[in-house]
Amino acid sequence: MTDRDTLIAAAREALTRAYAPYSKFHVGAALAFADGTVVTGANVENASYGLTLCAETAAVARAMNDGVRGALMAVAVTGGPLGQLGDPVAPCGRCRQVLSELAQLGGTDPLVWCAGASDVTEFRLSDLLPNAFGPASLT
Repeated sequence: MTDRDTLIAAAREALTRAYAPYSKFHVGAALAFADGTVVTGANVENASYGLTLCAETAAVARAMNDGVRGALMAVAVTGGPLGQLGDPVAPCGRCRQVLSELAQLGGTDPLVWCAGASDVTEFRLSDLLPNAFGPASLT
């Protein structure tokens, strides 16, 4: 599996590709899978605000479109105004749900590293989204 510092560096690189002309809050995310695959994403805003994609959702969509499913081991998220890092940022509720579904496909509970300028907080996804709704909830 990709180590913490490498995954955070990938999220920081993704942050440079954010399109955030409205909020000016740039976010990058990186997903690490058991086979060593790393998939990144950046937030993509839209003038119709509800159509905006968060970095984590963009990364999950990219992974799914590339056929990378299951065995999600870790997630790194970083962001800040105009790409300037400050305190660690955590995935929003929508992104927690999207990440949870991807993790549930492989039966994993990934680490989530929220990286700021100098601090990193670590959670398990299940701690950020306890009692998550998922595919098994539909049966």
